[in-house]
Amino acid sequence: MRPLDMDQVNGFVNENIVLFHNARLERIKAIKLKEVLRKKNPYLFKAKNIQKASDLIHGILDAFISASEEKMFGDFLEDLAVYICGQVYGGNKSSATGIDLEFRKDSIHFLVSIKSGPNWGNSSQYAALERNFSTAVRILSQSVHTIRSQPILGICYGKTKSINRGLYIKYTGQNFWYFISGNQNLFTDIIEPIGYEAKQHNDAYQIEKSKVYNLFEQKFLNDYCSSGLIDWAAIVEFNSGNLDI
Repeated sequence: MRPLDMDQVNGFVNENIVLFHNARLERIKAIKLKEVLRKKNPYLFKAKNIQKASDLIHGILDAFISASEEKMFGDFLEDLAVYICGQVYGGNKSSATGIDLEFRKDSIHFLVSIKSGPNWGNSSQYAALERNFSTAVRILSQSVHTIRSQPILGICYGKTKSINRGLYIKYTGQNFWYFISGNQNLFTDIIEPIGYEAKQHNDAYQIEKSKVYNLFEQKFLNDYCSSGLIDWAAIVEFNSGNLDI
């Protein structure tokens, strides 16, 4: 175990958070109205009694962007966790399916699947996770350098206590960051560098986001509000019309 150099961690965060912001900006520039309408649930928005085009555009675009940003930021947190573990325990990015990080500590080979938040998956995804863990453990057991292996589900934020599921142990929030670093305060130490130049990045992002809102609303009014009211039938037809039975 090596001591964690927070100056190096801060440098990694500062460099890589810029990549997140750049990806976020490029994603919103590339969004198309049809892409958003095709992927969001029109019945849900109709059930909310939305009648103004601007309200609908804001609703579907905000939901679409939120899901996209959660994925991109989850990738950033995963890379940060691998980097930190690499500094302290010599951990490295895993090539095994469904495993993000591998490292050895206290004569145990840890296999870590990293998720950004506590609500990351459904029952099928948990079942796939268990299959991936079982496969990775089986492959390791066949090595001539076999040592005990332990699968870990690491959740980057949340307050759930540590849980031993038998096949794997689940660490959440502070417990997860402590597990990969040996630093009890890491979960709060990393919050400040994550905000590096956030205002500058967000100002540029908001300008592009406003452009998208305005352009989407203009196109939506032309395509789906010819009578002045939202043509819900036309939206549902575009979103779900596929009769071939």
